[in-house]
Amino acid sequence: MNYFRKNRAFFSGILAIGIPIAMQNLLTTAVSVVDTFMVSSQGQTVLASVGLCSQFSSLYFSFYWGFASAGTLFFAQYWGNRDRDGISHAYGITVAFMAIVAVVFTSLGLFAPELVLRIYTDKPDIQAAGVPYLRILALSFPGQAMAIALSCLMRSTENVRVPLIGSVVSMVINTSLNYVLIFGKFGAPAMGVQGAAIASVIAMYANVAVLYLFSFRDKDSLATRFREHMKWPRGMVREYLGRAAPMLANELFYGTGQLLITVILGRQNEAGVAAIAVFRVIEGMIFSFFVGLSNASSVMVGKEIGAGNVETGYDYAKRFAWICPLITLFICLVILPISPLIVRGFDMSDAARNYVVTMLAIYCIGGPLRTCNYIMNNTYRAGGEPRFGAVFEIGSLFLISVPLVYLSGMVWQLPFLLVFASMYVEEALKLGIGVRHLLSAHWIRPVTEEGRIALATFMQKRGKAAKHA
Repeated sequence: MNYFRKNRAFFSGILAIGIPIAMQNLLTTAVSVVDTFMVSSQGQTVLASVGLCSQFSSLYFSFYWGFASAGTLFFAQYWGNRDRDGISHAYGITVAFMAIVAVVFTSLGLFAPELVLRIYTDKPDIQAAGVPYLRILALSFPGQAMAIALSCLMRSTENVRVPLIGSVVSMVINTSLNYVLIFGKFGAPAMGVQGAAIASVIAMYANVAVLYLFSFRDKDSLATRFREHMKWPRGMVREYLGRAAPMLANELFYGTGQLLITVILGRQNEAGVAAIAVFRVIEGMIFSFFVGLSNASSVMVGKEIGAGNVETGYDYAKRFAWICPLITLFICLVILPISPLIVRGFDMSDAARNYVVTMLAIYCIGGPLRTCNYIMNNTYRAGGEPRFGAVFEIGSLFLISVPLVYLSGMVWQLPFLLVFASMYVEEALKLGIGVRHLLSAHWIRPVTEEGRIALATFMQKRGKAAKHA
């Protein structure tokens, strides 16, 4: 109890920022659960195809998340320094680049869905089932970019209530329309998987509408300063891209690596492909809690460093590094015993159900390691120096994970569950190096003048302490 009292500011920040974001992500994941559950009624082949389309959406996320992460870095540090103009300029740059990514992926989904699905799987029936779903789903991509950019801005400025409200509205609309359009209720035609896609598109733009409605009602909102968004000071785009480049490389290569892994898994047996679709949804439920803490770490660490409280930011980063994996492990241990009951509700083969339960047991080991590495990389970004994390994550993915999954799945042709487990080997191997870099504090690179001055004092104190040790 004394520990919590001494660190009241830290835990208050988690409660104020992390928990609402976790709830928002949990609602988003709940929509995916409902989607997957309802779509499973259309058969295992359709379920597998929707799962692969979701992986294309994840690739899209990887391509724009680098810009969202760069924006969050600037938003949080400028917020700590109360620089509203700096936040507005950074937001404009972020939206501009995310819009470019949205146009590319929307075009692929609309005009080349067959090509996309041929990349993910070699099974013609799964490809055919996924084409109409992806073509409609792609219409939601521009709205997704708008919602994510605005949510990042609101979270970084400690306004987490509105994104949560938007997610609630989106969940209600998506779930209701899924029921109506998939099964043809209340006089609507039974559209099957296409109905699920239409529901997702409408729900996404409803979320965007809620976010902007609240923004226009708030006179102090930074999201509606449209003229300021486009007034980019000389040199700011260069600084933004300089900070964003490692994050972009990290997300682009990470997304490409995950694409390669998905391609390999998509060439396993059909029960395994369907099991992956369900596992990803359940994993998302676990991950949603962690993402809330991850966003809290970005805001809290970045804000303190930007305000010149470097030592506090450093201390927060260390705490997040051990709290996050412990929470992930706890949630895994809660879900694992009831996992057979969870998968029983999905219309899939017994082999696929057994796969999902065993995959969750494997995740109880690999998941906490992955979240620990993830949160440390997120901390490097919040501190202003994302290069090490980018090189380290990309290197381990392509030197360890992708080759190992390829060898186990395509060359050695090991059983599906061993192929799946091989994805997590890299997490254990790279953990020690990541912890060492976190403790070094070399990732602290403020974008504000107050932060730079405080950093010099902080590093000087650490140097003196090391000499006395």
